[in-house]
Amino acid sequence: MPEIFIDGQRYEFEEGTDKGLLQFILDNGKEVPFFCYHPSMSAPANCRQCYVKVGTPVKNQETGEYELDENGDREIRWFPKMQTSCTMQMQDGMVVETQETSEEVARAQKDTMELILVNHPLDCPICDQAGECPLQIQTYKYGPEGSRFEVKKVHKPKRVELGPRVTLDAERCINCTRCVRFTEEISETHQLTITSRGDKNYPITAPGREFDDPYSMNTIDICPVGALTSTDFRFKARVWEMNQTPSIDVTNGKGTNIDIWTRDNLVLRITPRFNGEVNDHWMADEGREVYRRFNENRISRPALKLDGDNQSKTSWNNAIETFAETLEAGKPEDVLVIGSAHASVEENYALMKVFNLWGVNNFKFAPHIIEGAGDDFLLTDDQAPNTSGVKLIGYEESNDLKADVNDAKIVIMLSDELIDRDVLSAEDLKGKFSILLSTNECDTSKSADLVIPVTCIAEHAASYVNVDGRIQRSFPAKETKYTHRSLDLEMSQGRLDRYGTNFDNWVTEDNKVDCAPAWEIMNRLADRLGLDVEFGASREIMDEIASSNPSFENISYERMDNEMGVNLNPSNKKEATA
Repeated sequence: MPEIFIDGQRYEFEEGTDKGLLQFILDNGKEVPFFCYHPSMSAPANCRQCYVKVGTPVKNQETGEYELDENGDREIRWFPKMQTSCTMQMQDGMVVETQETSEEVARAQKDTMELILVNHPLDCPICDQAGECPLQIQTYKYGPEGSRFEVKKVHKPKRVELGPRVTLDAERCINCTRCVRFTEEISETHQLTITSRGDKNYPITAPGREFDDPYSMNTIDICPVGALTSTDFRFKARVWEMNQTPSIDVTNGKGTNIDIWTRDNLVLRITPRFNGEVNDHWMADEGREVYRRFNENRISRPALKLDGDNQSKTSWNNAIETFAETLEAGKPEDVLVIGSAHASVEENYALMKVFNLWGVNNFKFAPHIIEGAGDDFLLTDDQAPNTSGVKLIGYEESNDLKADVNDAKIVIMLSDELIDRDVLSAEDLKGKFSILLSTNECDTSKSADLVIPVTCIAEHAASYVNVDGRIQRSFPAKETKYTHRSLDLEMSQGRLDRYGTNFDNWVTEDNKVDCAPAWEIMNRLADRLGLDVEFGASREIMDEIASSNPSFENISYERMDNEMGVNLNPSNKKEATA
């Protein structure tokens, strides 16, 4: 197998690999500073920061043997100049020295950094990128200790709204061209280009055009400085003030991996999380904007219609009692249970199991498909995150939900805004007793006779099966009235959580929603109805599903975490095995 020597250590690599030297170094746990390189895009070697010293062993032309020096080591013919490791392809026997072993390389990287900083503004204290800025971090690691430039810096346009979601501060730009290459190679909209020349250039749209690329905010993530910022998130919070929690995008069926960033129990932003099997490093802008749904118009405390169309808040005990009495006043054959492709596998399973035990066998769901909404990338026609999952649990896809509702006397709906998306109308529910378990206020919740608030994906650990048959799971990022970050081992703790106190002014109890996971509500209902069923934590529910449903065989939270999701599609499993 071909070999390469990096800082005196021997490594082997696959023959014929197209992986560049820089990526190979990074994959092996070593570090070389860089700015313009990105593993999913072309390598232009703009920044020149990833300099390394490269040489190849000298071979005797006649014998084919390596020539040796006086110490018996291979004689190395060094390249006359240092090389950018991002564009350097590996060769058998190649010798590489990084800044760790070569003072020459360390000095070259330091000088390059100094030139990059010549016109860069010293505004880290007010820059949104502070705390997660590659330029800031690498300046501390590899840059000069001070600046030798005392002349006036070049000024460029500031606070330029490139489009509805991205704001440019051109003075911070170091011309890595990551943003331009993204629109050329990934989203393929070609909406950004570099204007002007020399130290006056920066990225911009064509005259009269706006940066409305449906993936525009990915340029914010990959910008190695604070030049491109989120118009919505600007100046809201520092990265060290927030908790970062892995989760899944619920705005469509792709199951894009994301990170949810919270502070004081509010979601402040959503960013993509790398998963090479699902979304690579990217996500659609609409998935980021759903953070408002986690914070605003939340259903908090149960609500019950007492007289006419007016709902009044009620206690949890009264809500469960009303739920049970309504069922007891009817018959199982009068009940229609409408599951939801917007709800998790565990929620749908808990609902089905309890009502199955009570004698109901009418389980339907309405898919949420918008033809033409997909783009063959990360947007899909399927607008729900768990259509595949709800089918595998056993819910039947309804071809005419209005007719199904018309035949029922009691309608139970789970986390689906059926009236809002015109699957049902308020008139369809007239004369029925409708019960909605949901997360947000909407027209559907206003029409229901009993509304019970359940946790959203940002408040529970649960699993979802995407359009490709891959099951992935979420982690709780927000507390509810009944959970606490320090007591829930599934929840991450940020700096403020660990070192703050209840008397700090950033803690607001009003930001905690009075809701509960659907399976806990089903526990209370089952207990009231005298059913022999009790659900544990969501990971225990998944273990139960895996032991009883062949489609979920050998699936567990541990496996989903270790493998970044598991493909349930048998054909894909065979291909992976082959």
